[in-house]
Amino acid sequence: MSNENTKKMISMYREMRPTEMFLSNLFRAPRENYYNSQTIEIDIERSDESVAIVMTDLATGYNMFSEDQYTNKEFLAPVLKEASPLNAFDLIKRQSGQNPFQEPNFVANAMRQTMKKMRKLEDRARRHIELQASQVLQTGTLSLIDNDGVVRYALDYKPKSTHFPTSGTTWGQTGSDESGDLISLANVIRGDGRMDPTVLIFGQTAFEVGMGENGNLRGRFETRRLDLGTISPFRPRAGGGQYRGVMDLGNYKFDVWTYNGRYDHPQTGANTQFVDPGKVICFTPGARLNATFGSIPRFAPIDPRVRPFIPARRIRGDRMDLNVNGWISDDGEQLIVGVGTRPLLIPTAIDTYGCLTTGLS
Repeated sequence: MSNENTKKMISMYREMRPTEMFLSNLFRAPRENYYNSQTIEIDIERSDESVAIVMTDLATGYNMFSEDQYTNKEFLAPVLKEASPLNAFDLIKRQSGQNPFQEPNFVANAMRQTMKKMRKLEDRARRHIELQASQVLQTGTLSLIDNDGVVRYALDYKPKSTHFPTSGTTWGQTGSDESGDLISLANVIRGDGRMDPTVLIFGQTAFEVGMGENGNLRGRFETRRLDLGTISPFRPRAGGGQYRGVMDLGNYKFDVWTYNGRYDHPQTGANTQFVDPGKVICFTPGARLNATFGSIPRFAPIDPRVRPFIPARRIRGDRMDLNVNGWISDDGEQLIVGVGTRPLLIPTAIDTYGCLTTGLS
């Protein structure tokens, strides 16, 4: 209630942090990767580095060379469908940042709240996609759980185990060889993937230990390019990644990155880093990794009464496809907004990357 006391309300504060998509932006999403079918397929032809065989006699004829056959992969994507209700009664209450003595604008409040809820649902979907990228790049598999820790979707892309090695000696300990471990992994990737890996994405602890007094990586940096402002030829289009410099290892010149992107673990709620602190991802820019999105089918368009508040469908950028839905409860007192998509990140060129477990955590 109002009394003789006076008050002043300053502008509201809304805590916001952009959704970080550093890892998932390594995956490509051309228009053909958006589809309406139940599954998606890819035909894959592998190359080799064979050499021509010499002939001893010109009259012998041709040496017959047979090309390898292609393989076909079929994938069924996981489904994301989330909704959030909006109660009509809540719209006549004071909204955050509003003057308590101002008559509430029901329609304006409804539009404001539905867009707020949609942004929240969209951010959750984007973090899910980043989590897929995290798992694919660090394990070559997917294991997606619910709030109870139950695996709801699992997929093994069958990577070579040699692409996901564990250091023989934990980094920073007596006898460890941080540079040797990374060179060995790079050589495996070069041999199997036929491309030179040129990017290292360090987990927090692996970077600190490898660059510390007990590691042997500091001397491998080009000291002339330790400036964080140095231009790197590898620049994924998303925030979160921190460029640290250039490192020379064996036959390879690596752009070195760290990444502090995080998510709240579905089961424990713990704020968790997308890149395991004790791991190092070794990656080949230009290798084909696919981000695919299936639509969510339905019989009828959105209820016309809801349409003023939300669009029928929207695509955000080239790595997101959100199917938006909305409906009103039978008593007309609740509006529900929902978003759905079927995202699946596919490491098509699976031999062109790997991940080292350093033994740290």
